[in-house]
Amino acid sequence: MMLKKGLVKHLNLAAVMAAAIMLAGCPSGGNVRKPPAVSVDRAEQLRTSGDYAGAAAVYEKLSAQTTGSDSAEFLLRAARAWFTAGRPAEADRVLATLPPTLTQAQAVDQKLLGIQSAVAQGRGDQAWRDVSSMQTPTITQAAARYYETRQQVAIATAHLVDGIRSEFARERLIAPGEVTQARGELLGQLRAAAERGTSLAPPPGSDAMVRGWLEAAGVAADNLRNPTLGATRLAAFRSRYPSHPALVALGNEPGFVVEVPPEPKLENAPHVALMLPLSGRTAAAAAQIRDGFMTAYYQLPANARPRLRVYDTAAMSIAEAIGAASGAGAEFIVGPLTREEVVASAELVSQRPPILALNFLPPDKMAPEHYYQFALSPEDDARAVARYIGTTDKRRGVVLAPEGDWGSRVAAAFEEELRAAGGFVIGQASYNASERDYRGSIMQVLRTDDSTARYQRIQSAIGQKLEFEPRRRPDIQFIFAPSQPGAARLLRPQLRFHLAGDIPEYTLGDAYDPHPTANQEIEGVMFPDMPWMLDDDGPVAEVREAARAFSDPPARRGRLFAFGYDSFRIATALQRGQPIDSHGLTGTLSIDAQGHVRRELEWVRIKGGAPAPLVGADGPIATPAN
Repeated sequence: MMLKKGLVKHLNLAAVMAAAIMLAGCPSGGNVRKPPAVSVDRAEQLRTSGDYAGAAAVYEKLSAQTTGSDSAEFLLRAARAWFTAGRPAEADRVLATLPPTLTQAQAVDQKLLGIQSAVAQGRGDQAWRDVSSMQTPTITQAAARYYETRQQVAIATAHLVDGIRSEFARERLIAPGEVTQARGELLGQLRAAAERGTSLAPPPGSDAMVRGWLEAAGVAADNLRNPTLGATRLAAFRSRYPSHPALVALGNEPGFVVEVPPEPKLENAPHVALMLPLSGRTAAAAAQIRDGFMTAYYQLPANARPRLRVYDTAAMSIAEAIGAASGAGAEFIVGPLTREEVVASAELVSQRPPILALNFLPPDKMAPEHYYQFALSPEDDARAVARYIGTTDKRRGVVLAPEGDWGSRVAAAFEEELRAAGGFVIGQASYNASERDYRGSIMQVLRTDDSTARYQRIQSAIGQKLEFEPRRRPDIQFIFAPSQPGAARLLRPQLRFHLAGDIPEYTLGDAYDPHPTANQEIEGVMFPDMPWMLDDDGPVAEVREAARAFSDPPARRGRLFAFGYDSFRIATALQRGQPIDSHGLTGTLSIDAQGHVRRELEWVRIKGGAPAPLVGADGPIATPAN
């Protein structure tokens, strides 16, 4: 009962947030039936006067007068108003009437309002499970609301560290002028948690930022009980954390006066610019890179972090983004991501900061000065496989690749590198990865169809039935079969069925799924992959724990997350003129004379359904930049 009362009291802040975003989505007015403008005005008048229940009722009537996304938007407004009125059950009733055909932003709002309602009604554990299982929205405003809700629910359910890290994530998505308010809300929520009896003791291994926020909440709580004690603790806090962001929030507590030097305006402040397409078709991939980048950023001590600004390159041209960042004082640029943007950025002749591009230029493009390149390239991983095969005594083999651009590029890079290593591709076939039966492609590359054709000719010539067992060509010494996990699990058993199970099979790390039960079907397959995908202890385990606040569970095992993490560490070292740390999540890292980041991968073989170090591999295999 105490928890329920405390959660309801805590969710008063959520009510304020709900009112603040009441106008987050405005109906388009594109439907045939439009509500009278006075009805909308009446709803807004009721809301602004504090009659949220009255506003909710009007919004429900407006929904009945409209159709499609407009009707859904009015229902969402009604649910927010009921929630702000302290009637979460009514909010649930309205949310249950929403149609399944919502826009992405509306679906996010529906989910978040339901989570807030669950907390308000004492179902904190359910709310925490729901918000923890959500994927981070790709739309910036929706992602900010997601982290705001996650912060509230986490702190309301005693997951204080997750709540603090959620606020960190939210800060990178909101306007600079909103950051101070967000920090004040965080301090208020932590103080309320302390008043409910939640422990403010930092978990072992917490960084200074987390410890500072927890201690600041204790200072604020003590100040309410005993202002003299609060003043003493504030002075001690200021001496220990002279630049902690909680100082500004503490300055708004009763009786506290905190003088903090004003930060320079973002428009003309030195900063690191992160350039990613955070909206549009590549938004999901960009979001994973961003989350890895931010995880590395917040692992630095607060006084060692560079000022950071994120630019959405899907909302402007790369020339505009680099021009804006340069004019705003950027000292280093990380990005862009897509091949087209990277090419465009290399062609800019105007003065700009150094760039760490997150893709490679084409081989025929010369990189300008102070231009570094880092990428996760399947072609380069294929070259690494070819070089490894070149070190063995089995260098004649076949390639079985998926149809399409990805498979063609990987197969071509592999064959080119294998020839340079003294090997030969003696057969090649492609398969349709959307199908499940690869029999035709397998028989083609193994030449078992030749064996069958010979049998049919002989049987026809002698006119009687013969005993026959198809045979594959005998000179195949390896099979290179790059694929995604689903296709890999189908390919390996079919190769065994077609008498090729004894041939060494190689693939790329893309075929590996880190789920513990996902790899039984690819037993024996060999491939190189990054430490992030293969290791579960040491530095990798520490990063996984830190990543909990910045990404969804699938992303925390994704290669793009690790790519973003390493990108920040590489950029930081380059900006400071220091050697990069070779121990990366994406491999052992180095930079060559042309500014290409090189990765060395770990070689493994699937054994007992799990990756095991490949016995006989001569150390890590270098993956060159081009």
